[in-house]
Amino acid sequence: HAQMNSNLSGMIIVPPEETIISQAVASLARFNPEAAKGMDEVFQFNITDSDDYYMVVKDGTLDVGEGEHDEPAVTLSTDSDTLKGVMKGEVDGMQAFMTGRLKATGNIMLATKLTSLFPNK
Repeated sequence: HAQMNSNLSGMIIVPPEETIISQAVASLARFNPEAAKGMDEVFQFNITDSDDYYMVVKDGTLDVGEGEHDEPAVTLSTDSDTLKGVMKGEVDGMQAFMTGRLKATGNIMLATKLTSLFPNK
């Protein structure tokens, strides 16, 4: 979690615009632990116009990390708008994949589980 530097006291801190990480964290609220039971997978997200991050889904739990994971099961490459749309359920991930807006390498079938892991409530 973000820590405030004590030397910033007295300054008004303006929250940064919605970042990919904050978007990922927002999607945690929709995370479905039931769908992740028995899973032990790493999803790498390479964002063409923002920071890379990864999600570790392990037996009903979810961790999000910044940067690149050493051994992702599947790597998804896309731009932040497409990813936000997919994570919010506004963009069909399979459609994005078919039209080339989303590229996947590794265990591509895992990518299709993202919709059940993050159902659009």
